[in-house]
Amino acid sequence: MKNRWFVVLGALIIQVSLGAVYIWSVFQTPLLTHFPSWKETQVTLPAQIILACFALAVIIAGRIQDRTGPRPVAIAGGLMLGTGLILARFTASFAPGTALVWLIVTYSVIGGLGIGAAYVCPIATCVKWFPDKRGLITGLAVAGFGAGAFFFAPLAKALITGGPYQLFGQSLFTLPQAGLFNTFLILGLIFLVTITLGALLLKNPEPGYCPAGWNPPARTEGSTVLKLDFSPSEMWRTWQFWLLWGIYLTGCAAGLMIIMKASPIWQSFALSTLTAGVDSPPFNQIASAGALAVSILAIFNSLGRIVWGKVSDVAGRKNTLIAMFLVCSLTMLTFNLLKPYSLFLMGISLVGLCFGGFLAVFPAVTADYFGTRHYGANYGWMFSAYGVGGLLGPYLAAALMKTSAIVMIREIRQAGEESVRSLVVGDYRLAFVVSGVLCLAATVALLLLKKPEVKKDN
Repeated sequence: MKNRWFVVLGALIIQVSLGAVYIWSVFQTPLLTHFPSWKETQVTLPAQIILACFALAVIIAGRIQDRTGPRPVAIAGGLMLGTGLILARFTASFAPGTALVWLIVTYSVIGGLGIGAAYVCPIATCVKWFPDKRGLITGLAVAGFGAGAFFFAPLAKALITGGPYQLFGQSLFTLPQAGLFNTFLILGLIFLVTITLGALLLKNPEPGYCPAGWNPPARTEGSTVLKLDFSPSEMWRTWQFWLLWGIYLTGCAAGLMIIMKASPIWQSFALSTLTAGVDSPPFNQIASAGALAVSILAIFNSLGRIVWGKVSDVAGRKNTLIAMFLVCSLTMLTFNLLKPYSLFLMGISLVGLCFGGFLAVFPAVTADYFGTRHYGANYGWMFSAYGVGGLLGPYLAAALMKTSAIVMIREIRQAGEESVRSLVVGDYRLAFVVSGVLCLAATVALLLLKKPEVKKDN
């Protein structure tokens, strides 16, 4: 390949499409309307399972792409994601109980495995083409994933209800109403095509490839030699892997706690000072502010992947990780004080910026410390920390939340009838503190980090 930047283009096309994993909230209310017997816990199951399948598939597909190359694995991932969404189109054909199982199998299991398979290929390919810019290039490779929800969430919303496609409240064009289940079909077809096209641009460099003007790092250090390539089993036997894995888990748990709960946290902040009920219009303004916060968080999530990735190329991975975890820990420890909306936006922006950085720097660290020969499999195992963090972070927020008040929301309907519904106002301060302390502990642990090494042969 004459121009290695074509690989980056393919990576971005794939990752923006895979960002669909974060648009589930768009489908929740329409699904509850169509299946009124479903409970809140049931309608969130597909979102939980797709993340678990995503993380699992990264491990499996990473090992396969190391052997076969990235292109066939990425194409297979696109086919699986597209097929899963297309099959989800038929969810309405079943009774409510069977429909939930069908949706989980199609959207979550098949689609999630497809996302994981396609996700690892662009990262593994880019780190091999850009050993001189690993931080920046992995940041670019995963930035699209963070930005995918920014573009596809409003697309899905407009297709479900019909109406304008909006970004930041600005209507760009109008779409006809496709309905809930046909939206699954349309998105499936889009992702099937785009991921396949992006995969055609993926190709590994020749063995021993070095960019012009770049020299590999020296192999020796004192009485030891730095090992360049580790197999997964060799990597597991290093304490560096387990330290990095635990630190990665901590960062993902903190980031996903805020990402998955940003809107309800803001609603609790805004409603915490109320002693009486609130009318529907003011509450809708609060909810809209929460939705805007989610969009802003997504922007900083994507921006952090590029910015921190570039910083790590200049300042070093270890120093960059220490800076990110220090910022994240201080933000989490003070998060409960950020109740004015402007300060809340600042807080979630900082957490999003750091979370995006974790997703950019850890792929580069994995290549730096354990080599690129078995990179797909190695980063698959490292990325399992994301899956565990995705379960732990939101769980801590829910388990440690205390009910501080129950606010009654009054709504006047067109016929003049008044309806009242209750909303639990949560106190998340303990969850913030626990997460902040864990991030601070990760900051200290990073001081111990150094590259794996083996004794020289005499």
